[in-house]
Order: sequence, then structure tokens, then C-alpha cells
Amino acid sequence: MNNTIKATARVVSIQESLVSIETLAGNPHPLTKNEVVYILPSGSDTKYQERLKAEVLRINGSVADAQVYESTTGVAVGDLVEQSAEMLSVELGPGLLGQVYDGLQNPLDKLANEFGYFLPRGVGFPALDEHAKWSFTPIVQTGAVLRASSVIGTVQERGFSHKIMVPFDIQGEGTITWIQESVVTVNEPVAKIKLESGKEREISLKQRWPVRKPLPQNLLKQNIAQRLYPHEPLITHLRLIDSFFPIAKGGMGCIPGPFGAGKTVLQNLISRNSDVDIVIVVACGERAGEVVETITEFPKLKDVNGKTLMDRTVIICNTSSMPVAAREASIYTGITLGEYYRQMGLNVLIIADSTSRWAQAMRETSGRLEEIPGEEAFPAYLDSAIKGIYERAGVIKTADQSEGSLTMIGTVSPAGGNFEEPVTQSTLGTVKTFLGLSADRAYKRFYPAVDPLLSWSRYLEQLQPWFAEHLSQSWIDNVQSLLELLQKGDSISQMIQVTGEEGVSTEDFVIYQQALFLDMVYLQQDAFDPVDVAVPLARQQESLNRIVELVNTAYQFSDKEAVRDYFTKLTGLFKNLNYSPAKSNEYHDYCEKIEQLRKSVMDRKI
Repeated sequence: MNNTIKATARVVSIQESLVSIETLAGNPHPLTKNEVVYILPSGSDTKYQERLKAEVLRINGSVADAQVYESTTGVAVGDLVEQSAEMLSVELGPGLLGQVYDGLQNPLDKLANEFGYFLPRGVGFPALDEHAKWSFTPIVQTGAVLRASSVIGTVQERGFSHKIMVPFDIQGEGTITWIQESVVTVNEPVAKIKLESGKEREISLKQRWPVRKPLPQNLLKQNIAQRLYPHEPLITHLRLIDSFFPIAKGGMGCIPGPFGAGKTVLQNLISRNSDVDIVIVVACGERAGEVVETITEFPKLKDVNGKTLMDRTVIICNTSSMPVAAREASIYTGITLGEYYRQMGLNVLIIADSTSRWAQAMRETSGRLEEIPGEEAFPAYLDSAIKGIYERAGVIKTADQSEGSLTMIGTVSPAGGNFEEPVTQSTLGTVKTFLGLSADRAYKRFYPAVDPLLSWSRYLEQLQPWFAEHLSQSWIDNVQSLLELLQKGDSISQMIQVTGEEGVSTEDFVIYQQALFLDMVYLQQDAFDPVDVAVPLARQQESLNRIVELVNTAYQFSDKEAVRDYFTKLTGLFKNLNYSPAKSNEYHDYCEKIEQLRKSVMDRKI
């Protein structure tokens, strides 16, 4: 802890995780909002002095309300409080990748090894291994004039070139007075910089940054980073998302859906197969069983580049069984880590699961503070809080002219699948891609269970120049025409449910079968098939063009039974095509069979 001030306040009241504290007489350091303090329970019967971490939320004169991130059992009026003189912060540096942290960046594996699986309160470990050695290679020389976030050198971290940067809190320019190549720990200095004030400051491999404060952008005097407009898609290798509801790199998306609709499975597929450098999974309130599955599976799985998935992943784990107060901070912890890697010019993906339980934690704290409630007792500032976390996503050009992105995708768990509840509605007003999951589609085993009639993406037109350059000019037109086909097919399906097949014409029945065919072979994807689980964009384009050709064929059918028979055969062939490795003999055989079947309905009536 930096600049620790001993016993400068005391506890005056306790209400569950909310503790009121009062500064002691003669304390020269007044409490400040969002400052971290440590409560020292006097009745502790452990072998060490417990130090319960808390964050100041509200100040009224010499009394402040602080939310405690752990159980307050045993805390009593009069217990002493230490101030840290810093905001809730995280450590940034090499050694983050492959780690599993709690919402306050405590490494859970180290806590488990030290104390077993029942973690005691009031203890913590450094987020970065202080004994690990890193080989630092400088890229600047003595005399270089640098600013905050300027790169001074690199270390290798799990296959990545981890950039060591001038601390982000430095104001103005500084001159490097000493730098050397060395093998050091994260705490040892690798350089010294002389600031405009004349003071000299050491630079080590790690630095700290407050989680509730975004890394600086668009500061012309500092020249730290320049925010750019998202201009290319995040390739997830999921056909439904990449083709119909794309998310931009540096963009924002949400995945709402009822229990059992497949939110966790979909987010795991996105994190496994997306074309990004770094993935940060924030489990902010999910059930422990789902998080355990992620932790145990990721080290065994490979990403799209064939590397171990954990080599590019950081997991922030604050499940529903862990302290509620820390859950609220966990998203900010994950975003700050993401911003740090983005500052290196890397593409980062953050998956937050779920923002509903994060908002519930915020509601609980707001209730204890007796703030005026909004809709469904959520705090009145719920909308601005949700916008605040999503808007930290984006694309930036860093000080060394490299380009990095931070893409934010949050899952929402509305009670009963009600998309009209406040968290979902506030999220919809913020994001640009909405992937609404359907319990009905999940019940039919249509996975991913994203409802194409409910979902939308505002990035489809925004990214049109990219699609035109890398795919074709007709890509957007084809996508729009197929979305219209799905809508027409749904209307005819509803009519059939009322009148039966006899109540629709053969032409309408063909449209209905075409929409069903598109749904079965393109919108659905087999997560257990090694080929179909991740489809490159080039193959998506090839499949989409083939589907458009099949849909635009001038069919000649004698009756509805012939229509059903044809599309049943076509669906079976196309699914087998999806399971066939690209350009294999099997792949070419199914392409020929599909073409032969298509020509058969053009040459004669069936």
C-alpha cells in the first residue's frame, strides 16, 4: 500500500457492508470520495490483524460512508481505520495474462494455495508476481524526451511483446536520464525520467491506475491517445453475428436472454474464436459452476491461432457467492486491464457476464445509502452508470502511432426474459449491436439461440466500406435481402399455424421453406463440430453467395409436398457441406450434389 497513514479514522456505525467512519481529531488528511480505506476489527481472533478493504462512497463533513468489500462480521463501533491516500486501483504490468483474479485483483490461485479453498477475509496478495524475472529490452536511449504512455522498452509475455510505458499519471514531458537492458522483477527500476518540475522518477515494469478513471485520451498537450472511429468488424467466426449482426472492433454489444437460453455458451464461443489479441472475461455475479467451467476448460482449449486460450486471457471472477460490493468494482477492474493492453496497440475483447447482477449489486449499495430509487428500485443513475462502462470501449491511436481497440460485450439476464426491464433498456440505449436470445429457439435446440427477428446491428451500414473492400459490393444487399426473407417466412409461418398449410399458396410455402432452410444451415452452428464451430469470413461469404443463388432459383414445383421434399434434401446436403473441411474432396462432392439438386428443379416440374 502506497503512502499509508496509520489509524486516522474510526468506525461510528455499521449497516451490513456499509460502514460509516469519522476522522480522528488532528488528522491532517481528510477523507476523499472513492479513496480506499482499511478497517481494522479489534475483536479479530485470527493470527494476523485483519485489514478489511473499503471504498469511500459519500462524504458529509468529517463523516464518510464506505462500502466494505468483505463481510463486516465482528466489526464494531470504535474500530480503527487506515487511509491509503489513493483511489481503488489495479496493478498494470507483465504477468497479467493467464491469471484468475477476484473483483479487486487478488490472485485467487495464490490465495487458495496459501489458505485453502475457504478464503479468509482481510488478506490479499500482490496482483503481479513480485519474484518472477522479466527480460527488459529498451527501445529508447538516454536523453530521449517522452510523455506519459510513451514506450521505453518491451518484455516478452506469453508470446506477446508487452510494451513498458512511461506512467500514465506523468504530466508534461520528461527526459530519460538512465535506462538499461536487464533481467528484473516488476518492482525493480529499469529507467529514470526527469520531469519538468526537476524531480527524477524511477520507472519499473509495473504501474498503478485507478479503475474508475479511464486511461487518458484526446489530451493534445499530453498526446497520450487519440480516439478513432471504429472501421472494421470483430470477426467472431460465428456466421449469424459476422454476417447479419456484426460488432465493430472497438464497438459495443449486448447479449440479453432468459435463463437457459445459452448466454454463457455464446460468450465462451465468442471469447474462444474471436480475432483479437487479448480476452478479458469478467464474471460479475454469475453462478460459480459456470465460472468453474470456464476456468477449467480454457487452459485445455486452443484459440483460432492454435495457441492455448489462457495465454491471451485474463479472468476476473466475482461470482454470486462472493462479496456483493466487490462485484460492483469487478467490471471497472476488467475494463482498466483492457485499456492497458489497448494502450499497447492490441485488440482487446471484454466479456461481462452479467451486467444485470452487477446492476443488482449497485442497487443493493444504493438502498443502504438510502438514495432516491428509480424504476424497480435501481438507482436513479443506473442509465449513466451503464453508459459509463460501455463508453470506455473504442479504438485509439496511441502515442507511438499504433492502433488498439477495446470491444465491450455484456450479457444481460432480465428476470423472466423481460426485455422491458431497466437494465436491458438502458443497455439498448447505449450499445450498437443487440443479440437477443430466445427461449423458444433454445427449446428447439436452435443454437446459437439468437432471434434474428429481434436482434439488430447499427454497425452493418457503418462497416459497409470495409465489407465492400474485403468481400464484395453486394454483401450488404445480400444480407438485407436474406433478413427480409426471414421476416416474410415468419409471417407465413404464423399464418400456417392458424390456417394450416392449406391456407397458404405454393409460392408462399416456398418462401416459408426458404426461410427455414436459411435458418437451419446458416444461422445455426454446431459448437461441437471441429469444422463448423469457427467459420472464416471467406467461407461465410462463399456459403452466403450459394444460399442467395439457391433462394433466387426459379423453382418449378407441382405441390407443397414436393417443396418440402426438395428443401429437406437441400438442408441435409448443406449441413454436411458445413461439416466438411474447406476445399476437401468431401467438400467438393457436396457442392456438386447441391448444384445437381438445384438444377433438377429448374429443368422439370417435381
